[in-house]
Amino acid sequence: MDADPTQLRGLAAAQPAPAGYRPVAIGAAPPDIAQRDGCWTLRASTALGAYPRRLTDRLVSGAQAHPDRWLVARRGPDGAWIGISYAQMLERARAIGQALLDRGLSAERPVAILSGNDLEHLQVAFGALWAGIPYAPLSPAYSLVSSDYGKLRHALALLTPGLVFAADGDAFRAALDATVPPDVERVVVSAADGMRGVTRFASLLDTAPGSVDAAHDAITGDTIAKFLFTSGSTRLPKAVPTTHRMLCSNQQMLLETFPQFGIEPPVLVDWLPWNHTFGGSHNVGIALYNGGTLYIDDGKPVTGKFDETLRNLREIAPTVYFNVPKGWEELTAALETDAALRATFFSRVKMYFFAGAGLSQAAWDRLERVTLAHCGERIRIMAGLGMTEAAPSCMFTTGPMSGAGYIGLPAPGCDAKLVPIDGKLEARFRGPNVMAGYWRASGDDAREVFDDEGYYRSGDAVRFVDPRRPEIGLMFDGRIAEDFKLSTGTFVSVGPMRARIVSNGAPYVQDAVVTGMNRDDVGAMIFPRVDDCRRLAGAGPDADVRAVLQAPAVRAFFADLLQRLNRDATGSATFITRLCLLDTPPSLDLGEITDKGSINQRAVLTQRAAVIEAMYARDAADAGVIVAGAARGA
Repeated sequence: MDADPTQLRGLAAAQPAPAGYRPVAIGAAPPDIAQRDGCWTLRASTALGAYPRRLTDRLVSGAQAHPDRWLVARRGPDGAWIGISYAQMLERARAIGQALLDRGLSAERPVAILSGNDLEHLQVAFGALWAGIPYAPLSPAYSLVSSDYGKLRHALALLTPGLVFAADGDAFRAALDATVPPDVERVVVSAADGMRGVTRFASLLDTAPGSVDAAHDAITGDTIAKFLFTSGSTRLPKAVPTTHRMLCSNQQMLLETFPQFGIEPPVLVDWLPWNHTFGGSHNVGIALYNGGTLYIDDGKPVTGKFDETLRNLREIAPTVYFNVPKGWEELTAALETDAALRATFFSRVKMYFFAGAGLSQAAWDRLERVTLAHCGERIRIMAGLGMTEAAPSCMFTTGPMSGAGYIGLPAPGCDAKLVPIDGKLEARFRGPNVMAGYWRASGDDAREVFDDEGYYRSGDAVRFVDPRRPEIGLMFDGRIAEDFKLSTGTFVSVGPMRARIVSNGAPYVQDAVVTGMNRDDVGAMIFPRVDDCRRLAGAGPDADVRAVLQAPAVRAFFADLLQRLNRDATGSATFITRLCLLDTPPSLDLGEITDKGSINQRAVLTQRAAVIEAMYARDAADAGVIVAGAARGA
């Protein structure tokens, strides 16, 4: 057992495996629940155990206890796995950390990482962590997908980095040239011929450690480990200063929730991007904190890329597997037909875990069926609720039930408060894993983040599974606002999309409601301006609405509108795959529209659930839905 015994408090209270399930150690601390002034508070009945002062302390202990074990590995150009051991990562972190320290970097001049998951990225990250210098992993899409680099410019302006790293200098050259000031150093692993003014990554590794160990000793729990950017669903992304205390306390919460991590070093095969908190803080942290190994998966649950994930899973058997719902759906389908995949994947996996969006009950049931049929026993499917601002985990499904939508109970050390807002309960959180505030925020961004008791306002709505038995735990109940996530975990920004539809659809669109929550792609229900559509169709003022909306001229306009809306789409969050023209107006009585004429998106989605199901059916086009085709990759 590699973990410190003082960190395995949850083992004593681990749940026995339910009948028919593969044994796995999962914590079972009952919640303390109270109600006051219309609000509920929930917390674990056991206090959080001790955790390290610095995340890098687990790198040191790993290098001492199992120096030759791989911490991380990735396939090389020849397909063979290339690994970096705990001892090697410690040595390289000290060298890179010294190089960064020599450049005078700090929280005011951090390291920005533009490229995605790879071995060099993680070495730069550990070097920064060792030196006490924050780093900021940015979405590669900011550089490679965006046409105007708007979010990249915003992020770099907010961070004011002193060094920018991008593994492939040629691929990132345009973004670097367009956004990085000439006095900011650029570090690359490889560069095309003629690319000047860059530092080679290898030169950082050649730096001899000197004062960096003293800098490491000076790191406290309040030292910023990294900046992570929010999704920017309603406005430009915000930077979350993620401290060592936030990361370490959250990993201890995870260990006490899942003592299995301390019994068997976790082996992860994972594609989830490190610029997101699920992949970069949660999953990388689980491997490091518990002496495990993370195999970088260069696949992704999108067309043309999932075969690489299957290749890796045929070869490497994970002990716990993480993915977004879309990934689970793709994997389930493959497991049904691929015997070699089943043999490896089922050999030692103890838990399934999804996040990023909700797993539908149909997908859940199918996964359980294929597992039982080919594994002979069921495997726990776990989920929870987390966010970038909480490093990320707040709640886990450790309560006495399981199923789609269930998010469970608070993790040890994280207090939850449920506050009534607009007929729902907003979940708010407080604990050592929760940030102190956004980086360089001011005005409303700074004031609206926390309530008067210091709880972070998550904006997530929850409800009790059974209000008469709150100890069972909570169900996810959507966002207080209207934004949502696709099944891939991609966030969809509803407000700007609705505005584009109305603007581009003038004069034939009254309003639109965006669909796609926990589905593969985005759609829109259109409330048409019926009189204008009648004129477009050449119909009289009393013409039947359904007939008008099926008129060739009307259909042609909306088909063209869909094409125009998608011309500038940059991914699945902005690509609209289908339009449904509604032949009944929004109802004031049902709350679909206010007396001021504003559409209530949540009410429309609830009242017209059957319409949405028909929109996403296989025969949707035959039923009159205007379909653009498959959504672009996230």
